[in-house]
Amino acid sequence: MKNKTEISNTVEAALFSAEEPLSIKDLRGMFKPDDAPAADELNAILDQLASDYHGRGIELVSIANGYRFQTQVKYASTLRRLRELRPPRYSRALLETLAIIAYRQPVTRGDIEEVRGVAVSTDIMRALLERGWVRQMGEREVPGRPALYGTTTDFLEYFNLASIQQLPELADQRDLAEIAKDLNILLPEPRQISSEEAEPAVRDSEESIDSDENPVADVDRPIDSDTSTQPVADRIG
Repeated sequence: MKNKTEISNTVEAALFSAEEPLSIKDLRGMFKPDDAPAADELNAILDQLASDYHGRGIELVSIANGYRFQTQVKYASTLRRLRELRPPRYSRALLETLAIIAYRQPVTRGDIEEVRGVAVSTDIMRALLERGWVRQMGEREVPGRPALYGTTTDFLEYFNLASIQQLPELADQRDLAEIAKDLNILLPEPRQISSEEAEPAVRDSEESIDSDENPVADVDRPIDSDTSTQPVADRIG
């Protein structure tokens, strides 16, 4: 049996080198059967590592898929300048659709349209599905059997959540920008529209889903009344 220090160093090295979060099962699987530490021992080692890295530039976090090392969120803007990368920006329409799915899952496209008051863009649903943030969870037992959608473990991992219960509290009168800030994501800057560009249809200005992807064009078609001026909490809750 390896001593505790050697086991701890092995776990630390594995977490640093892993491309994806590692679960307790993954960590135990690294060792020979006779040398594999118990789950309780691994949990204690992980707690100690998290304490050792507390207050430093990197941290050990527990998310849905397991454990991983990551840089502290507050240093993200500085690190982006080092790599000359633009932070990903997400359109208000995409974030509202994702928020409705996350807070009210499982939901159909009809449910989303009822909350937002506009038709759901196929491009937005495709983007969420292709990113792996949303998946089809089944079908509603009603005529037409519409698909039901919910979030995935990839969604939890990307937004640094251990479970869906860790989503920011959906308080009354809370604006989408506040929720986005809690999740460390950026909304596109409002774009000034000239009178020549103005159209009667309600439009959500779309930025690219990520800095290296093509823009997603989304024209929201009003269904009933315009709810775009209501706080997002009023429309989701």
